[in-house]
Amino acid sequence: MPFSLISSLKSKNYPQNINYIPAVIFRVCLDLSENPYSRTNSQYDHLKNYSSKPWIVAALVSWGIALFEYMLQVPANRVGYQVMNLGQLKILQEVITLSIFVPFSVFFMKEEMRLDFLWAGLCILGAVFFIFRQKMFGA
Repeated sequence: MPFSLISSLKSKNYPQNINYIPAVIFRVCLDLSENPYSRTNSQYDHLKNYSSKPWIVAALVSWGIALFEYMLQVPANRVGYQVMNLGQLKILQEVITLSIFVPFSVFFMKEEMRLDFLWAGLCILGAVFFIFRQKMFGA
């Protein structure tokens, strides 16, 4: 994350250039996509790899991974909040997180792929449409 970009966006008085906003949203997506794997790993990996260890070991390993994740997430959220409102930023984070979580649960944790994943994905797409519709269509 280039900290010069963060420092250039210190206030909400950034230029409303239509070409600027998609670039920032893309950058935020890119930066936020680096951390869902760490978050998913820190929250669920202990169920498979640390189940025989004391819970304190699993907690300390998870907190260490989460610290790294927050070092990526906080700057990305600061940049994203310059061009998105809080609801849009949260929905974007959830889409990115779920796009990492579903393959993680199926391939790493060996969970069964169900049709419910498709229905849940369609609901998330609906949330994306409604939360970004004003920005996309001016509605």
